[in-house]
Amino acid sequence: MNRPIGIGGAILLSLVLSACGGDESSSASDKQQGQQKPPTQAQVLDVKARDIGLSKTYPGMIRSDQEVTVMGRVEGILEARHYREGSLVEKGDKLFTIEPAPYEATVEQRQADVQSAQAELYRAQRDAERYARLYKQNSVSQQQRDQSQADLRTAQASVAQAKAALDSAQINLSYTEVNAPVSGMISLSEVNVGNLVRPPQQLATITPLNPIEVRFSLPADDAFALRRQRQRGAKEADAAVLTAPSTGSATREPLKLSGELDFLGSRVDENTSTVQAEATFRNQDGLFLPGQFVRVTLPNVKRYGVFAVPAVAVTEGLKGPQVYIVNADGKAEARFVSLGEVAGDWQIITQGLDSGDRVVVSGIGSISPGDKIDPQPFSGSAEDPQDKAGENPSQKADAKGGEGAEGSQDKAQTDGGQNGAN
Repeated sequence: MNRPIGIGGAILLSLVLSACGGDESSSASDKQQGQQKPPTQAQVLDVKARDIGLSKTYPGMIRSDQEVTVMGRVEGILEARHYREGSLVEKGDKLFTIEPAPYEATVEQRQADVQSAQAELYRAQRDAERYARLYKQNSVSQQQRDQSQADLRTAQASVAQAKAALDSAQINLSYTEVNAPVSGMISLSEVNVGNLVRPPQQLATITPLNPIEVRFSLPADDAFALRRQRQRGAKEADAAVLTAPSTGSATREPLKLSGELDFLGSRVDENTSTVQAEATFRNQDGLFLPGQFVRVTLPNVKRYGVFAVPAVAVTEGLKGPQVYIVNADGKAEARFVSLGEVAGDWQIITQGLDSGDRVVVSGIGSISPGDKIDPQPFSGSAEDPQDKAGENPSQKADAKGGEGAEGSQDKAQTDGGQNGAN
């Protein structure tokens, strides 16, 4: 009975050892397969200097440089107001009437003075002609002739003086009718009808609403870039877009106007390191008003000769923002970089990359340092440029050496971004 049991135990022991041996060979096989992991396919961008467009946004305030204060220029009772307060008026429209009667009487008096002076001039001219004939006949002395000539000149001066007084009176009479010097929206009346107007007294304010101007300040670097573009004849550098954020809602985009940059300051403010600028916009509907705070976007601010990679290629490492490059052995290698500005889906790199480096731009989440890379040509598509500023942790404002994503708004043009990608 002991023998069969011994045979059964031997068989069982053999099975156990066989199983253990099978596990060891399976583990060794898996380890061998891990060492022979196939290269990871990923798109790779060859780094080289390129020109890239940025969209820069700045806060500003609407102005109306042609705003006019309507003043009373003659004294008198305000007889009438001819406009509706807060309405749009056209240049030349009648606004106020100041009692004209005293000034009409003055004009009539000055007209009479002119007629009297002209009559005296007629008499002096006839006397001068008669004395000139008598002097030739030796009937009067030279002194008498000279006196007649002097009386003639005095009469001529009196006529000129009377006409000047008449012109002044007519001007004062015209001031009794106050007309709009410019077109625009008129304010409330500062003087009620029936009150005495004493010059110079403010009667109302007219604010032209088309066009409108927006003054804002931009960093010195942006001003330098715009000047370079202007020197190169890039007219698109003057394009500007006005946006009023407060006019947007959940179902409607904020109101916008298209215009152009018409002034770029000639000096840098020492306190803020900014340059003053002004853009002009057509405000056909009169919806935007002076004093309103808005945002001005310059969509075509270029940076020349910079290194840029798709923003998806930048990740946050232990020491800061990093990218993966393919080294000479064909393996992924982490490279720490300093970030510049964001241009839509493109990230400008200020330090850490050299011309000719090969940066991995796809499948970043599945790649680790040391992985073998099967490089694929970059498709040249970092998607359409969109405002993704701030979504990537590597684009934070305190990222190593970088300016962060602040300042990149709306759409950005990536001129040369695709053409330079191989």
